[in-house]
Amino acid sequence: MADRPTTIYDVARAAGVAPSTVSRAFSRPGRVNAETAERIRTVAAELGYRANPQARALSTRTTSMIAVLLADIGNPVFSEVARGAEEAAAEAGYAMVLADTRESAGRERELLDKILQSVDGVLLASSRMSDTAVRQVAKVKPTVVLNREVGGLPSVMVDHGRGMRRAAEHLAALGHKQVTYLAGPEAAWPDGVRWRALRDARTELGITVRRVGPVAPTLNGGVRAAAAWAAHPTSAVVAYNDLVAIGFMRGVQTMGKEVPQDVSVIGFDNTPSAEIVTPGLTTVAAPQRALGSRGVRHVLAFVGGARSSSTEPLLLPTKLVTRASTGPVAGRS
Repeated sequence: MADRPTTIYDVARAAGVAPSTVSRAFSRPGRVNAETAERIRTVAAELGYRANPQARALSTRTTSMIAVLLADIGNPVFSEVARGAEEAAAEAGYAMVLADTRESAGRERELLDKILQSVDGVLLASSRMSDTAVRQVAKVKPTVVLNREVGGLPSVMVDHGRGMRRAAEHLAALGHKQVTYLAGPEAAWPDGVRWRALRDARTELGITVRRVGPVAPTLNGGVRAAAAWAAHPTSAVVAYNDLVAIGFMRGVQTMGKEVPQDVSVIGFDNTPSAEIVTPGLTTVAAPQRALGSRGVRHVLAFVGGARSSSTEPLLLPTKLVTRASTGPVAGRS
């Protein structure tokens, strides 16, 4: 009898709680009073009890795993989102299944079909699926979306509209009257928010705006955008992201033009490349790592039984980081 493994019932009896409370303390710690959970863990350690993850998954139908789907893992922005998500998952004792959807709604659906039953919750970062498809996922597992607003579902996003407004104000203060927006993928929700914010700022700031694209959210996409911009040049450009902005600068420089003397350029995301490129890129900074960690914490809260008290997205602040790629319009000192 002395060699009998310690069971959950032994721990419950020693801690003075029900076996179900011990089970929740290990499988869903957020559902147990912190003081009680600590007492259970202390007793379990004294008795030599170790929770069996496989048995726990079978008995509670949980896996202690969450899925995080990213639009493009090669993009530095999503790398930061993934890092923040992993840190939050590990802190909660969860493993993370990371999947790269390659900007494809079809691939995103295919991946979810394969992994949905193996995880407790889902975090969709910049999903390219339709609202209907996202809601279908949410019917199966707790789901949170990043940088996207889907009616009725919890979401976390950076304040793209305010970020674009700051960019437009910066250019207007430098005397720029014509601004071109280099648009990102049509399925990218932030792209529409930024374009609307730029258009809304036109009258108050006294600027005219035009749109080029959509273009691929890559360096090559930016190079191609430069050729389209050259057909109807403006004194300033705001790009969908830093990669497009840097590619655009390369493209106009091969045409013999200079940044910012001939065209001022602003990006989005404040990736490491923005600081080391020549000239340094003025860009809208967003807390990408915090975006990932907040998203995972939301998922885990809903996995634990929480209910959303608001349909409004959680907005994280943005700020404009000014560098050498923007300057006064030609002829203005």
